Order: sequence, then structure tokens, then C-alpha cells
Amino acid sequence: MKKIVLVGTGMVGMSFAYAALNQNVCDELVLIDINKERAFGEAMDLNHGLAFSKSSMKIYSGEYTDCSDADIVVICAGVAQKEGETRLELLNRNTGVFKSIISPVCESGFDGIFLVATNPVDIMTRVTKELSGFPKNKVLGTGTTLDSARLRYLMGEYFDINPRSVHAYVMGEHGDSEFVPWSQALLSTKPVHNIILDNPEQYKMPDLEKIEEEVRNSAYKIIKAKGATYYGIGMAIVQICRAILQNENSVLTVSCQLDGEYGHKDTYVGTPAIINQNGVKSLIELSLTGREMNKLNKSCQVLDDYFAGIEL
Repeated sequence: MKKIVLVGTGMVGMSFAYAALNQNVCDELVLIDINKERAFGEAMDLNHGLAFSKSSMKIYSGEYTDCSDADIVVICAGVAQKEGETRLELLNRNTGVFKSIISPVCESGFDGIFLVATNPVDIMTRVTKELSGFPKNKVLGTGTTLDSARLRYLMGEYFDINPRSVHAYVMGEHGDSEFVPWSQALLSTKPVHNIILDNPEQYKMPDLEKIEEEVRNSAYKIIKAKGATYYGIGMAIVQICRAILQNENSVLTVSCQLDGEYGHKDTYVGTPAIINQNGVKSLIELSLTGREMNKLNKSCQVLDDYFAGIEL
């Protein structure tokens, strides 16, 4: 019996819930929100779609006591990102929200895995780790999972190849200091740098740098156009939940705690990691170039500086 509790029934949370229902990712889905009437209505609405899906999922609005036997608690609660507001500016507003969530979840006897999607996700995941006292493998964030998907989509268009055959990652903070370690990017098994060298007239590094910039600014463009981003991240959460519930040992660029990797400790940052039923099985430490290491160091420093200012 695979059970997920979703805390926060806003657009991100419900995009996840809708995708989870359509992909039949679990057996039981509980919705919790400070607005109990909204959570009730959302559960009711989803249940009315059960007849059209292949799922027999049990869906209902609940309380924090329902977390006691959950496999995963997905946290999407928080205040929305405003147009022109960086993810990091959300920090102090969302820390207060998390204090009211983590405590009752833990008091329920919950012993599963925390998956955080609330922005700024790297810091909020670290806040969750500190407030819960859970081991590092059992607290992870969506990190740069969606950014990496955006990158593969754009690279697939540029190289005219299926994005599933693109093996490239976005690393660092899910935000302004994220970067692409191009030295590690592959099309199938061939390094992207080699493809550029072999086809200098067709493919150029400045084009890839524009793609990187497009990935970095995607959220801002979407927020300007429609007010918020939610479908993509909702589906990213489902992918991470599936990797956990089905013990996939999948490599995903989640936000997880560094423990000496890349010379950093305690920082939560987006990095490729193996995800299974225990949460973060292990990190995959990439052989970054000096320039790429500088970018990662900068990203970690940004996140450490902001975290240092929080009163937990």
C-alpha cells in the first residue's frame, strides 16, 4: 500500500495530485491544507475523475495524523512567487509556514521521506532537514529536476534528437546561480563538446550558452506570461515519487545534502543523485572543470549565506 500525503493544495500541489492520479503513482493520496474546505473540494473533484482513469486510488482530505503511515510527505505549501521576485526572496516568508507543518508531521510518527517543492527549494529542503531532525537521505527537494528536463527539451530541439537521448544536467541552486556542466553533457554516448568540434559550422558553443540562459530564465518568463509555474514541476514531483515508491535507483538532479562532495558540507543543492525507496541512495559526484567548480562554489555560497540568516 503506497501512500503519499500532500501538504499544500495550491496550483503546484494540485498539478502534482492530478498528474499522480493520471499516472497511478500511489494507492492512497491525502490532501492537507490550512484551508480545509479547499482540500476537501480538491479531493472531491479528483475523485469524480477516477472513473476516467486507470487508477483505483483512494483520495481524501485529511489531517497531519494521516502522515503516520505515509511513505512520502510532499510539501508544496508556501506563499507564491511574485513577478520579478527571486526565489531566494521568498525565504523568510516560507520558513514560518514550514515551522507550522514539520512539527505536526513528525509528531504523527511519520518515518517516511520528505519531498519539498516549495521555493526557494534548496533552502526550504535544508530547513525541513533541520526542523525534522531526519537523516539526510530521507529529506530531499525537487532541486533542478525540472531545469534539467527543460535543458534536455531545448537541446533535443537544437540537435534534432529525442530529449530522452540527451544526458545533461542543470546543477546548483534552483534559481539564478544554477549552471550547466557542459563538460558532462552527452548526446547518447558522445560528449557535446566533441559534436561541436566535429560539426563547427552547424553547432556552436554560444548557442548552447543561450540555451542555458533560456533554462535559467524559463520560470520568470512563465510567471510573467501566466502568473505562476505548476504543470512542469507537478510532473517532476511525480517522477521523483515514482523513483522512491518503485525503488527505481533512478538518477535525478534533486536537492540533497552535500557531505564533503565538491568540498562542501551540509549545503542542500541540486546535483545528480540515485533515488530509491530509501530516498537519496547516493550522490553522483561529477568530474567538473575548474570553471564549473567555481560556478558550483558560488551557488553553494549563495545558499549558505541565506541559510545562515534564518532563525529556526
